[in-house]
Amino acid sequence: MTQSEVIVDQVVLRDGFVPLIDISSARNGDQRQRQAVADAIGRCCETSGFLLLVGHGVPDDVIADVKRELREFFYLPQAVKDQLRADPTDPLARGYSSAGNLAATNDGADIEAEHQTPDQVEKFVHFPLGNPEEGMHGPGWTDERVFIEERWPDTGFRAAYERYYAEMSTLATELSRLFALALGLREDWFDGLIDRHNSNLMANYYPADDQPAGHIRLSQHSDWGNLTILLQDESQRGLQVLDDDGEWLDVPLVSGAFVINIGDLLARWTNDRWVSTVHRVVSTGAPTAERFSLPFFHQPNFDAVIECIPTCATPDNPPRYEPVVSGPYLLNKFKIAYDLKPE
Repeated sequence: MTQSEVIVDQVVLRDGFVPLIDISSARNGDQRQRQAVADAIGRCCETSGFLLLVGHGVPDDVIADVKRELREFFYLPQAVKDQLRADPTDPLARGYSSAGNLAATNDGADIEAEHQTPDQVEKFVHFPLGNPEEGMHGPGWTDERVFIEERWPDTGFRAAYERYYAEMSTLATELSRLFALALGLREDWFDGLIDRHNSNLMANYYPADDQPAGHIRLSQHSDWGNLTILLQDESQRGLQVLDDDGEWLDVPLVSGAFVINIGDLLARWTNDRWVSTVHRVVSTGAPTAERFSLPFFHQPNFDAVIECIPTCATPDNPPRYEPVVSGPYLLNKFKIAYDLKPE
């Protein structure tokens, strides 16, 4: 596909491997408009699994506040950040960390030697699941191992972070409803499976470096869960996706847009009708400026059973995977990626 500017049903604003899609008509329009947006998203999910999203309705001040606060957090003295390091017994690695290798979670992937070293990024993970103040919401939905209180800096960081998390939760629900329409399901098909979603919000900080272009800052990987909503640093490129020809393509920078991509769990859920594409972050050439990003990893309810969606199987294409339970599946991914202590 070309990178030319196009209009398709007033939805696709820019075609390409990572297209630019406007969902404002779905949010404000009638059912025909919602279906048109859903169909555009569905076509993308069957090809690259990546898209840029505008018309999302997330308030500008919410985005500005969280951007400011995460910068101030990562600029704190190292000794202060170290006091907020993730508890080594926490299976969700909540809090501050500066190690990990996401490539390790790619089942059966051929991990190159350069991906054996830790990723060159600092992180802060917020994961409401298991916070003592959150309480329990029904039998079987959670796991006692995650009952560890989160650690927060003594700044306005938490308020901005949690407000942004709430906006991402709302947007993920809207996207899930559009996904359902794209898959030929009732619009509310996913609702009961994500109403107690176990999503995490991870702030990433890539310090400036003097490495040559293409140096790995975040190792190649596919995301683990349902879908990812990424707020990119608009000051520079660096995020790349692997296309069908095995070439690394830069994800375009579009002011005010989120990057949306499908995770492994949703690819599994759709019987591989939708794809979870490998991606990475690289240096853009010496010197490479510091970079910030904020991915929201949307995960179904802890006790949600993920099995082939009815419209994604036929007699000639039966279900390819055994059912899995969302929560234990996710905990295992964290354990591998962060070399956490076994159960």
